[in-house]
Amino acid sequence: MGMYLNPGNSGFAGIRNDTYVDKSGLIGLVNETIDTPRRLTCISRPRRFGKSFAAKMLCAYYDKTCDSAPLFEDLQIALDEKINGTYRKYLNKYDVIYLDMTSVMGEAGKTEWIPYIKQRLTQELSREYPDLKAEESFLATLLSAVERMGNKLIMIIDEWDAPIRETPEIQKSYLEFLRVLFKSSSTTDRIFAAVYMTGILPIKKDGSQSAISDFKEFTVVKPRKFGEYVGFTETEVQKLCRDFGRDFGMMKKWYDGYCFRGVGSVYNPNSVMEAVRNDDFDSYWIQTSAAESLMGYISLDFDGLSRTVAELIGGGEVRVDTKGFANDLVTFRNQDDILTLLIHLGYLAYDETAGKAYIPNEEIRMEFVKIVRDVKRDDTLRRVRESEQLIIDTVHGNARAVAAQIEKIHGEEAALHYNNEQSLRSVIKRAYFSYGDEFVLFEELPAGIGYTGDILLVGINYDEEAAAGERKHTCVIEKYQV
Repeated sequence: MGMYLNPGNSGFAGIRNDTYVDKSGLIGLVNETIDTPRRLTCISRPRRFGKSFAAKMLCAYYDKTCDSAPLFEDLQIALDEKINGTYRKYLNKYDVIYLDMTSVMGEAGKTEWIPYIKQRLTQELSREYPDLKAEESFLATLLSAVERMGNKLIMIIDEWDAPIRETPEIQKSYLEFLRVLFKSSSTTDRIFAAVYMTGILPIKKDGSQSAISDFKEFTVVKPRKFGEYVGFTETEVQKLCRDFGRDFGMMKKWYDGYCFRGVGSVYNPNSVMEAVRNDDFDSYWIQTSAAESLMGYISLDFDGLSRTVAELIGGGEVRVDTKGFANDLVTFRNQDDILTLLIHLGYLAYDETAGKAYIPNEEIRMEFVKIVRDVKRDDTLRRVRESEQLIIDTVHGNARAVAAQIEKIHGEEAALHYNNEQSLRSVIKRAYFSYGDEFVLFEELPAGIGYTGDILLVGINYDEEAAAGERKHTCVIEKYQV
């Protein structure tokens, strides 16, 4: 068992020793691509959404140096054998190359890892097949190895985009390395039965096209048939809540919000499992390195970005053109590029049908609220201060100040939708977006449940018949004491 060649099934065995949500159906989709023109698959999704779990599962399934049948016999891929017919056909039948690019860069250094990969894989192949000779080119060595093995390779690359995210200066040489492996029609099909790449970012673009254009891409913007494998589905989360006695309603409020066509609600897997294990609904997102970068992105000086962020925090949706994004962390031309990146990072969910982005759940909204307080932009800081002051004025019954601020925010909304219910809802949510420090939001109060304790009633009114610019808002605040 090598470091990069035929890593075995110990990684997936460890996963199976813990609570496991069955995602083995992914194997059937990859099996469909074996030895077809669709053999190259790239799936991108945010951190902590199970990318490495999937990669280890695929290694265990394909690696011919181990017997993984006991790990899969109770999973859907095996139970559906009569339906898909490929489970036993490909189980433990291939030599597997597995590259976790984050680990590779840690082993070899951030700039010298391409020669390191070639050298280590050549060594491991020669150790497995002693009569194998290293050829002049790495591609030729792989071709000789396949002829010696008697079967093609399955290649799995985890965190494929780590070099682009962490060392942009070697982006050109890295993409050329991938092109050599996967762009040669005369040799690629002879070496690889299938290739599965996964990362956070989609494949880097050269101009308007993917730099490695032969890959079929599935992203959080368009996951297509891989949608149910991006995160946990609602059915899977409901089962976890039943098994562990957790409150499904709270789970949905905290970690739901991503939604894919044909799948419905999709939940953040890491956060759901943390909440299940700890019996505590909290923001686990801050424990990822992605949280450290959010402030830098929303601090970028694009016109209207601070207002857009405030609108998102308040529960609004914003239209985003995702097509122009260059799929890296440095090429930003406009607000759409920033928002598209935040979609790929998981900070925003995306409604493919409407073409709009929104903050998916309470966990992510809390992170936005925390971060915007540290953004060094006058406009953003002003919006934070105004929202915090509005909450203070509301609690202390300063009706005139509340009316004035709501009127101000309302005037910033699109005039065409001034009296629209959704627009009014957006006004209130954007005005009070700092509420999360002290209060919990319920957009619709549950029916049939009584409330005890003091209640603060806030009524806001304006004359909808008045001309634009003359709609003066008034406010009445009353305390109802039980």
